[in-house]
Amino acid sequence: MQAFYADHFVLPLPEGHRFPMAKYKLLRDRVVAEMPAVQMAQAPSATDGELALAHLPAYIEAIAQGTLPAPAQREIGFPWSLAMAERARRSVGATVAAARAALGLGTRPEGIAANMAGGTHHAYAHKGGGFCVFNDVAVTARLMQAEWARTYRHQRQPLQVAVIDLDVHQGNGTASIFANDTSVFTLSMHGEKNFPFRKEASDLDVELPDGCTDGPYLQAVEHALDELDRRFKPGLILFLAGADPFEGDRLGRLSLSYDGLEARDRRVFDWAWQRRIPLAFCMAGGYGVKIDETVQVQVNTYGVALDYWRRWRTYSSP
Repeated sequence: MQAFYADHFVLPLPEGHRFPMAKYKLLRDRVVAEMPAVQMAQAPSATDGELALAHLPAYIEAIAQGTLPAPAQREIGFPWSLAMAERARRSVGATVAAARAALGLGTRPEGIAANMAGGTHHAYAHKGGGFCVFNDVAVTARLMQAEWARTYRHQRQPLQVAVIDLDVHQGNGTASIFANDTSVFTLSMHGEKNFPFRKEASDLDVELPDGCTDGPYLQAVEHALDELDRRFKPGLILFLAGADPFEGDRLGRLSLSYDGLEARDRRVFDWAWQRRIPLAFCMAGGYGVKIDETVQVQVNTYGVALDYWRRWRTYSSP
């Protein structure tokens, strides 16, 4: 299974900053040590043209040049630096590369591939927010649609893309970007009272109460996937496998266990497998009081993904 990383682009954050930048390298080290079937590759850097599929050119330039107004930079939550700008591009590039691998686009599809980071769903077309600079899933959805159209010119219908966002925070930027786009279905399951406090309208929003535990959460996942199946038939899934619904997360406000989150992941991968829909996943949020707990949730996601990737390998073998 292919996975794409950019954790060597480390942002110079002030001491005490609450974003756990170290989690990405810790995750890659664990996956390399424990899952030799995962093939690691450095993420490519998204180009201006690729970013412009989902973002305004003026915003892309402001990030590149470091000319974003101070209030807009504070809304992102990171100080500007060349490393910040490059890491943001590679976070997008990793999801793009994972989606290409999953789809195949003229070659044998991998079925499942991963971004070791990503899930930057708070970024709008014109601005960032909540530790998100560019919206990797939005750029990826539109770029895959364009590449699909070039590869399969006889197809009359565009590639339909479903975003299954199970980060604990609503994917407000993603919802905004695709508000009038019927070829992309946005599903967001998130804490009702959690950030962002002004939410956008996804195609399907599932709001959860503070303290939600495994049972009600997994039931909500089932209902959401049933509703997605009723309303939309995707050819690609972009899955945000957030670790922040975990009971030990500082910003999550939910109470899911390791087992509950692993069951969540298995349900999503199984839903995609049953329909033979290629899936690219990214890690999205995770802010554990103990960083190792966040990493463990994400390692478990990779374990589930490998199970289903092996099924795809058997299915797509000559």
